[in-house]
Amino acid sequence: MKIVAIIPARYDASRFPGKLMEDLVGEPVISRTYQAVINTKLFDDVYVVTDSSIIFNEINSRGGNVLMSKNKHESGSDRIAEVVRNIKCDIVVNVQGDEPFTERKSLKRLIEIFKTDKQELIDLASLMVQIKDIEEIRNPNCVKVITDSNNFALYFSRSVIPYNRFDLGVKYYKHKGVYAFRRNQLLEFTKLPILKLEKSEKIECIRYLEHGKKIKMVETLVQGIEIDTPEDLIKARSKWNEDNIKGKTI
Repeated sequence: MKIVAIIPARYDASRFPGKLMEDLVGEPVISRTYQAVINTKLFDDVYVVTDSSIIFNEINSRGGNVLMSKNKHESGSDRIAEVVRNIKCDIVVNVQGDEPFTERKSLKRLIEIFKTDKQELIDLASLMVQIKDIEEIRNPNCVKVITDSNNFALYFSRSVIPYNRFDLGVKYYKHKGVYAFRRNQLLEFTKLPILKLEKSEKIECIRYLEHGKKIKMVETLVQGIEIDTPEDLIKARSKWNEDNIKGKTI
């Protein structure tokens, strides 16, 4: 089974333009993310795919694998599908470019889903982590997910889900922007039309649910920091320095 990681890297992010080239303690965010994925040693190949010559030149100057996308895309998965057509592999793991704290344990659990799925019943899997901070739960930049009893996603939203009407001690889960596709299903995904819920929420995996497909969610205990805003970048710098002081391998 050949497994590749592809990091979609769009320069003009709507909430924080140019964030992937912002400095994260001496290196751009995208370079930190790329190296973090390589450091997991889980993949046969790791690529960055971008629409930006700035990002292309950054990764290329470091001797990294980087590809330019030719078309305009609505989501990261659409962007990586363009290049996957020319890459021979079985499983494609989509790691967002703003995830510099990507680590081995969570990705390994995600990949194991496919290695143990002998009947190939699972086409797409993703990560979630429990959150307890009320501000994070209410934050629309934090995508929440609810699942059924078998950890298949029921819905994703920027709103607070589930609504805790009777204070029943429900748990809240944040969707981490990491997807693992069977290659053929990733290519199929891009052929599906974007419907109203995906357009409304601006959450690409809703497309899969709207077309009646299933997403297996895998729980991780690692929070990490996704850099969606300038405030997130400040937190990331602080955490990076803190981890280095502790001698933690990132």
